[in-house]
Amino acid sequence: MRPVLVTTALLALAAPLLAVAPGGAGAATAPIPPAAVAAPSVASPSVTAPAAARAPSLRVTTRVGGLDHPWDVRRLPSGSLLVTERERARLTLSTAAGRKRTVRFPSRRIWTSGETGLMGLEVDPGFARNRRFYTCSGWRTGDGHDIRVTAWRLNRKETRARLVGPLLTGLPTTSGRHGGCRLLVTSDGALLVGTGDAAVGTNPRDLDSLGGKTLRLNRFTGRPWPQNPYAGSDNRNRRYVLTYGHRNVQGLAERRDGTLWSAEQGSYRDDEVNRLVPGGDYGWNPVPGYDESVPMTDQDLPGTQQDARWSSGPSTVATSGATFVRGRKWGGLNGALAVGVLKDQELLFIRFDADGFNPRVSTPAALDGRWGRLRSPVLLANGNLLVTTDNGDGRDRVLLVRPR
Repeated sequence: MRPVLVTTALLALAAPLLAVAPGGAGAATAPIPPAAVAAPSVASPSVTAPAAARAPSLRVTTRVGGLDHPWDVRRLPSGSLLVTERERARLTLSTAAGRKRTVRFPSRRIWTSGETGLMGLEVDPGFARNRRFYTCSGWRTGDGHDIRVTAWRLNRKETRARLVGPLLTGLPTTSGRHGGCRLLVTSDGALLVGTGDAAVGTNPRDLDSLGGKTLRLNRFTGRPWPQNPYAGSDNRNRRYVLTYGHRNVQGLAERRDGTLWSAEQGSYRDDEVNRLVPGGDYGWNPVPGYDESVPMTDQDLPGTQQDARWSSGPSTVATSGATFVRGRKWGGLNGALAVGVLKDQELLFIRFDADGFNPRVSTPAALDGRWGRLRSPVLLANGNLLVTTDNGDGRDRVLLVRPR
């Protein structure tokens, strides 16, 4: 186990899990060991063990193959899956029948470099009527490039995406490092955007910069959400800010109780899961220059900093996308936050108490090292998960994860 986690035996997660060989698209193997379970990070309050609840076994199959760095995926009402591929700046669609094709759109406008390309994806809740979806990507401008949130409309044949227009432009980028960029339509209809700091030390705590923030806007007009904490500011960028002091927000999720959460990559330590508090400062301030030896949440800064609700501790695992799973078939994992992990090649399930504290972590063996780097878990309406891998060279997949 990683040094920050304390091994424990917990009957609640003792059910065996089923693995699927990475080369196969559906055949399960013999039972494998139960999920590894850990107590909270060292910064968390003490925990009283809950009553036993069984974790489900997981069946993992390939839903889409032959992808290259798929960053995000969404299911359309037709049953098709829409996938963004970061470096190839490609929109891929896989029909419900399993036929795969490239969606035509002005991909030459996408700027790709390092960690930046065609990244976050979200489908409008009214898609069946308005055909709208949203991306967050690098973008070629007349005299350079930025990162921006863009609205698109997919035709009825699901073959071409037409540019509706930019919703938010000017997200900072330099070499492409720390480009963010996750999207989430929340239950109140707002579009939430998680951004990276572009590896510029002053961005995270500069309220007039869009980097190192979570931002909130109207998904139709692109205007700042009126309930944002700085909505009355004279500065255009500041009006979009929900939270600040972040390093590189990679995951966004909404809990059943309406609270908003982020997953964020640390420097050489302290990947974080944060509960988002409007106006909250999350304490990343790598100045002067870009000093990555500073704490992820520096409590010596002026004002109040929000502590992480979970942290990886003295080493990173490279957290990425996140979603809360729910439904009776998830058993003891019902309500847990599923977080994709790149470096440690696993899917973490983090269970918090009703107040959002006392994290307990499990790592199902069916999703631990068998598929390589895991980037984005996405919850389907039926309670199953889609999970994208991030290995490159055309070897990537969208996995379908079914608890049973």
